[in-house]
Order: sequence, then C-alpha cells, then structure tokens
Amino acid sequence: MHACGTSLTLAYGLRPDARLGLIATPIPPVSSGGEEGEESEVDSGTPGRDGPGGRSGRRTPRPRGRRRHSLPGRAANPEQRRSPRPRPGGGPPRALRDAKVVVAVASALVFVVTGIGWAAFEQLRDGLSTADVTGGFKAADGVTDILLVGNSSRTDAQGNPLPPEVLARLGASAEGGQLSDTVILLRIPNDGRRAVAISLPRDLYVDMPDGYGRHKLNSAFPRARNETASQMTRDGTDPAAVREESTAAGRRLLVETVEGLTGVDIEHYAELNLLGFARLTEAVGGVEVCLTEPVDDPKSGAEFPAGPQTISGTEALAFVRQRYGLPRGDLDRIVRQQVFLAALADKVLSAGTLTDPGRIRELIDATQQALVLDKDLDVLDFAARMQGIASGDIRFVTVPIAGPEQVAGEGEVLTVDRAAVRQFVNAVIRPDPNGEPNPAAGEPEVNVDVFNTTSIDGMAGRVSDTLGGDGFEIGAVANAAPRQTTVVRYAPGAQDTGDSVSQALGDLPLHEDTGLKAGHLQLYLADDYTGPERHTGDGGSGSVDGTSAQDHTPPEQGTAGAQAAPAPAPPIDADDVPCVN
Repeated sequence: MHACGTSLTLAYGLRPDARLGLIATPIPPVSSGGEEGEESEVDSGTPGRDGPGGRSGRRTPRPRGRRRHSLPGRAANPEQRRSPRPRPGGGPPRALRDAKVVVAVASALVFVVTGIGWAAFEQLRDGLSTADVTGGFKAADGVTDILLVGNSSRTDAQGNPLPPEVLARLGASAEGGQLSDTVILLRIPNDGRRAVAISLPRDLYVDMPDGYGRHKLNSAFPRARNETASQMTRDGTDPAAVREESTAAGRRLLVETVEGLTGVDIEHYAELNLLGFARLTEAVGGVEVCLTEPVDDPKSGAEFPAGPQTISGTEALAFVRQRYGLPRGDLDRIVRQQVFLAALADKVLSAGTLTDPGRIRELIDATQQALVLDKDLDVLDFAARMQGIASGDIRFVTVPIAGPEQVAGEGEVLTVDRAAVRQFVNAVIRPDPNGEPNPAAGEPEVNVDVFNTTSIDGMAGRVSDTLGGDGFEIGAVANAAPRQTTVVRYAPGAQDTGDSVSQALGDLPLHEDTGLKAGHLQLYLADDYTGPERHTGDGGSGSVDGTSAQDHTPPEQGTAGAQAAPAPAPPIDADDVPCVN
C-alpha cells in the first residue's frame, strides 16, 4: 500500500504550501436536507431491511457465483464463466459522485506507460489499492467492460477516515453514507472503435438480485454493505474484517444489479473518493467548463458565473455534485459529469501535463489516494486500451428512462424499461462491423436526430419537418447545450447520406463520428446556421426549442402516474465540450 505520510495533515495536503486549494476555497458543509442528507434513504439502523414492497428474510454473508446474461455478441462458453467470487482483500470503498474522473484517472495511466518510464509506473502500481470484485472473469470476445463508481465515502483509497478538517473543506460530514451517486459503464472495444461511457442515473428504479427487491440504483451498495456488516457484527467478527467483507458485499450487489439491468457482464470495477477527485483536478492545473446560466446552490456549494471558466479542487467537486436548481435535476448533473470527464481526460493527456514532472508526481499521488481498482485489472493493458481517449475517442451517453414517478418509501424515482435499456446498450456498444444497421437498435436505415443549440425557439422542429418532407426519417428532436458551429455527424459508411442532409440544408459541415450507430445521423444547429427554417425568435430565457422539442422515446407502458421523460441529452465527445446547464 501507498504510504500516507507521517501525519494525516501532511498526507491530505493541508500544509500551508499545498497545491490543493482546500484551505482557501472551502465549501460550506451541506445541511441535513441537502446532498448529504439524502443518504439516509437506506436505514443504517436496520441494515438491509426494505420498506414497502421490499424483501423478507435475511441472507447470511457468503461468496456468490456470477449469474450470466444472454446479450447478443457475448460468448456463452462455460470456460469463460466466472467461478464464485472469493472474498476481496482490498480496503473499504471510497469514492464520490465522480466516476467521470475515474475514466480520466484510468486514462492517466496511459502517460505512466508512455511518458514517465518504468520506475514511475512501478511507483504508481505499487501504491494503488485493489479489491476482488468480479472474480477474474474475462470476456470471450476480448472487449473490456468496467463499472466506474463514485461513492459518497469519507475515506481515502486505503480506507483511512478523512480528518474532520479535510471533510469540512470538502463540504462533507463524517456521518455521510455511501450511496453510489455516479455509476458509469465503460465499454472499451478491442477493434479500434472508440470507447463508450454509459451513464446510469442514481435514481433509476431497478430490480436488485438476491432478494433485495426493487429500489433506487444508488442504494444497492449500502443495502448489501449494511446487512452484511450487521450480521457479521452480531456474529462477533473482528471490526476490520467486518469493514472489508461488508464493503465487498456492497460492491458485488452493485455490479450484479447493473449487469441485470444492462445485460452486460462486467469484467472490472473502479471507485473514486471525494478527496481524490479534488486533488486530481488540482494536479492537472484545473479543468475548463462552461455554463449557460449562473448558478448559486448552497446545498452543493456550487456558485459559478455563466460562461467559460477554469475550476479545480472543491469548486470542481461542487460543479459535478449540484443537482438542485438545475432544469432537469439529476439528468443535468449527469451531463455536467460527462462534460467534465471529457475535459479532464483531455487535460490529463495533454502535452502540458505529460511533460511536466511536477504534475506527473502530483497525479501519481492523487491517483493513489483517490482510486480503488479491481485486482484483476492489468494496468499496462488497460493503459494501452485507453490511449484512444487522448484523441477524443470516447463517447458519453445516458440510458433511456420512462420518466419520474413517486414511489412509497423511495421518493421520486426514474422508471425504466429493462428491455429498452438492454436494446439501447446493445445498439450503442455493439454496432455491426459491416456497417449495417444493428437490428437490436430498432432504427430505420437512415435516422436523423435534430438538436437545437441556439436561442431561437422551435428551430429544430421546423428543420426536422423540412428534412422529413425531403424523405429523411427523423429520430429525436430536442434541445442541446449551446455550441459554436453547426455540424452533421454521420456514422462510418454513411457519408453519402450525410452529404444529402448537408446539401438539403445549405451545404453544412460534415464530421464522421465512429461512435454513432450504423445508418445514424445527428444534426446540431448552432447560431451560424443560415439554412432553411431559420427564423429569428425572441430568444427568451434560453430554452432553446421551447415546447416544440420532442422526445421520440416512448414512455414505459403501464406505468401509472409516470410523467413524460425529459428530452434526451445528445452524446458528448471528449473533443467537443459544450456549455451546459
């Protein structure tokens, strides 16, 4: 394990000359009714017990075998199936609502391999915390699927509790829970295609295996952890073993819940903590973001002006944590996290970072305090696979939801159709290698999504009507975060169709997007658009497409009282970071 220093104060960078700006820019502690207070959703006094509609009985903590999921493209070779998981040997979890940074941390391993030499790599690898979560499963098709988790933990990667002065500067409390507030499924292909990061909103109302019932996704970890800890404590188990075993149970239930929802067998697991996130952003010299409107949210500590700005440390933490006061709540927070991750990944892998020995040392130290990796994850191999991120080869998407609904004992949840989620995931991560439309995607041969990024009301709807009249099949028609240039994005092999759309609207710029499904196009309308159906509106408050924006994803059938799902956010690329809510 990485040595944490001679004192906690020194170890956590609180000496007067520390780069981490935790002393100068504190975030006020969050009130019990805010972000941290929500962690009481899982009753720690009665670990594992469910409310209405929950499970009955108790389980005895035990290693579990892995259940398999039959999603197209995954081999069902018995030789490849996981054996029952042994007990993990890693420390307790630590991580916050920042899985976006986990990707950047992982991509930071690229520079370790390619830029700083073997000695530095050995230093990083020897100091990383590991845990046995997936039992060494390897996919037969050679792809890599990693679950990236940001937990609201108050420990570092080695399981050491953060000192009160550090928690205060992070805007957290020692009593906070361990909800998984950021969950991202990362697919790294083995054929040169770009990586895909699939966000799973924390409030998804999902089925949990092993009799845990149906609950919010972010409660899977603490439910299994709390019940396991309670049982082991009653049995008189040593506290250190209780902490280790209960943490392992929480991780396993979260992994299995995501597998059950998406149909993807997860090979690896990574977690990130609050302190590590703040230190990582400091280590790279800050990250550039852009907001469409100023924000002031005392619950998260987010107070930022509109427009572009560079943030780091606790400011960055507040930026990715805020969800109150945002138009779409947690969905807008996910967009922020995706944008931030794209910018951070770009900054980590920039020449200015890779050629600065001081920044490299800080990144190594921050990574060791921030991250827990699955013990079976080969760091060298993983770094090699992540090199594409340096050129922006990563795409961010969010699973489709049916809409918000009030559920007794849970509050407001996001309902989902598991079949629709699996179809979506399959279409996103497994496009047909021959360039033909993926039947699982359910898309027509040519499908054009139209996104309005301007302040002109209704433009996306009018332009989509024009394209529809020209014979194009129209998909989603929605608002998107502001951008400077209009562009038609087309999947590989679809340039002819992209040309047709471009010419129909006045010879628009074209961009090949290897992350798009075959036969799929996306049109982003920006302020420079001068083609058909551009009408000057009153601008309004920046609700770019007013009520004409449509969501072509059907709501879940038979869901009583479900509201209409928000318009989908368009994918975000690492080489094109937009302004966001």
